[in-house]
Amino acid sequence: IGGSGMDLRSKARTLEGPVSDPKKLPKWNYDGSSTGQAPGEDSEVILYPQAIFRDPFRRGNHILVMCDAYTPAGEPIPTNKRAAAAKIFSNPEVEKEVTWYGIEQEYTLLQKDTNWPVGWPLGGFPGPQGPYYCGIGADKAFGRDIVDAHYKACLYAGVNISGINGEVMPGQ
Repeated sequence: IGGSGMDLRSKARTLEGPVSDPKKLPKWNYDGSSTGQAPGEDSEVILYPQAIFRDPFRRGNHILVMCDAYTPAGEPIPTNKRAAAAKIFSNPEVEKEVTWYGIEQEYTLLQKDTNWPVGWPLGGFPGPQGPYYCGIGADKAFGRDIVDAHYKACLYAGVNISGINGEVMPGQ
């Protein structure tokens, strides 16, 4: 996650051979001043590999690696929210419990040329909420091909995803 907290960042790296354990991956770094995450005079951000997924885009032996971002002194940078969660979940009292929670990743699809939500009339607004939530059909489910491709990519990668559904707003 970049400096705004709303932007995603990525890098590509060539490894000497297959790796299946994130602990066996080397740490890496990037210039945090270019992403709004560090001052120019001390801009290095260190990437600590945390999870490996099969790459649904390149396929083959390619992998995606999710990383935590830290300062050179070993402190999590402000956009590293997973570090605080990992600390809580590694507490022995919490480890004794059976945790149960869900994360819902909502998004809105925008038309590339107009930056307007998919399924909305250009410059206008859609009909009232109601028919779009879990809707089917070309007049209620917009961008379904993209949503299905996203779902299939997550399943291929091994992401623990439980399902998909249209939300209350067209294009969401």
